[in-house]
Amino acid sequence: MRQNHFLVPVLAALLLLSAHFFATARAQEAGPVEIVAFGDSLSAGYGVGPGEAFPDQLEAALRDKGYDVRVVNAGVSGDTTTGGLARLDWSVPDSADIVIVELGANDALRGIQPDITRANLSDIVARLKARADTSVLLTGMLAPPNMGEEFASAFNPIFPDIARQYDVPFYPFFLDGVAGVTRLNQADYMHPTGDGIAEIVRRILPSVEPLIQRHRGISP
Repeated sequence: MRQNHFLVPVLAALLLLSAHFFATARAQEAGPVEIVAFGDSLSAGYGVGPGEAFPDQLEAALRDKGYDVRVVNAGVSGDTTTGGLARLDWSVPDSADIVIVELGANDALRGIQPDITRANLSDIVARLKARADTSVLLTGMLAPPNMGEEFASAFNPIFPDIARQYDVPFYPFFLDGVAGVTRLNQADYMHPTGDGIAEIVRRILPSVEPLIQRHRGISP
């Protein structure tokens, strides 16, 4: 009986290791996970050098952690949620495994009515969610202080509301840890430097990794 009690946990451990091994092997055979950074100039890499844009730094950071990924830059400087919705189908291929949605900053800067931003963003997330094999990470944005409290109270809740509505992972503020920090921003105080983008990547990684693991069927 003692021998059987010893064998049971050993066999269970072996089964878990085997499952992890085969899941990892399947992931390697499937090729890299395709992540699309779908956004505006904050994703596109406005004002930074080669290899410093958000998609480039995110891919490098994930590869450093052992993930086989390819991060596609689908950022367009100056884009609003209206522009993003219009180009969604040709900017985000059906092959995308994960889409990081980063839009809304230009809506706020231009004072676009929050109801319009909400409708556009809702449509974008709904259409991505309708793709059976695509995971969505929605990133939030905050209205600049000069837009006033009334605008901010209508604009800021858009992002968490939509994340709850469509049950998608949510990163509350794309510029967390960077907005307002002089040394991490370019001279316009709106666009992050390469170091600023590195900080964004560092902070957002814990929200991206579970999506990769879930897609590959590998336990964290």
